[in-house]
Amino acid sequence: MLNKKEQGKKNRLSGADFERRVRKDLEASGWIVIKNPNNVIDGKFTQGKSKYNPFTKRLMMNSGGFPDFICFRKSEGLIYGVECKVRGYLDKEEKAKCTWLVKHKIMDFIWIAKRVKENNRIKIRYKGR
Repeated sequence: MLNKKEQGKKNRLSGADFERRVRKDLEASGWIVIKNPNNVIDGKFTQGKSKYNPFTKRLMMNSGGFPDFICFRKSEGLIYGVECKVRGYLDKEEKAKCTWLVKHKIMDFIWIAKRVKENNRIKIRYKGR
């Protein structure tokens, strides 16, 4: 049985590994992928803030952007946002951010990347919003 500290560490590593897999998959498919440092805060698309651990004063996350990646192809004139979720579910706040980004024409489409296991292999499924 894992305690909360060990479970959090395991979840953070799993999420970071999944983000790397998604980026590699998109680049292999011919997409140009950029890590997004910006976030939707109070109805504005602004630079995300770094997160620090208040007890150890160490950096936990350099810049938390939403969505995780911005993707495009040279041949298309469309901009895609990709949010990586291991389980594939967005919470209420993240859904509102997706709606705001598309409504204000900052991004044309938002994809949610979900991890799916098939035959003991990890596959990535993309679902549009």
